[in-house]
Amino acid sequence: MGTKVVVHGAAGRMGRRIVALLTQDPDLELAGALEAKGHAELKRDAGILAGVGELRIPLVDSLAKVERDFDVLVAFSTPAGTAETASQVAERRKAMVIGTTGFTEEQRAHVRTVLASVPCVMAPNMSVGVNVLFRITEEVVRTLGTGFDVEIVEAHHRLKADAPSGTALRLAEVIAGARDADVHTQAVYGRQGRPGPRTADEIGVLAVRAGDIVGDHTVIFGGIGERLELTHRAHTRDNFVIGALRAAKWVVGQAPGVYDMMDVLGLRKI
Repeated sequence: MGTKVVVHGAAGRMGRRIVALLTQDPDLELAGALEAKGHAELKRDAGILAGVGELRIPLVDSLAKVERDFDVLVAFSTPAGTAETASQVAERRKAMVIGTTGFTEEQRAHVRTVLASVPCVMAPNMSVGVNVLFRITEEVVRTLGTGFDVEIVEAHHRLKADAPSGTALRLAEVIAGARDADVHTQAVYGRQGRPGPRTADEIGVLAVRAGDIVGDHTVIFGGIGERLELTHRAHTRDNFVIGALRAAKWVVGQAPGVYDMMDVLGLRKI
């Protein structure tokens, strides 16, 4: 039997692709599908919504209504909904994978505290390539040292609710960490008017929202007479789904604690 997965946010763009790709993986099995209370698609079959045919898994609005046993819950939902579900997952002593972004500091702290007793992967971006970008960015910052200005430019579709993206915020944290600095004092989110000359310590984070851009992230290292740029472009959402399903397989059976994709991919050991 494969790893049994409940998908939270199963009617959303990401959730539907998770359901679709999950059904193609012989090591995984869909055990349940969740959506918010009052959602228009409640009671519909998750497989029909995902375009893969009937799976006999209806969308429900509570984990208590999931009739099958499960091993791990994968959440791409709202911050509030994910925080609520995290408590229910912890109560059941199950594993969890969180791809939800846009948490407040209070929500993030609550989720990490609640899930400390179970294995959980929590990452702002599940893409394998993006997590390699995190690692490379850290190494570039350490290698270049001072003398290079660092800016992050991210672009997403017009419907994205949060800005900057969780990935851009994580990149800023990686850069600040490599400098042994506090991201809260160094990050600058957009500029307008006459802010004056750029300081050497700034980490610029700029957000673009347009059309149907899936997700672009560029880290710019600007020196005197030269510029280095690291760019990741997501062509479809499937790269996030592939990473999330990889995390779902990995996290089941791990020791309790909150992990991220660096752990899943073994990049933390490099």
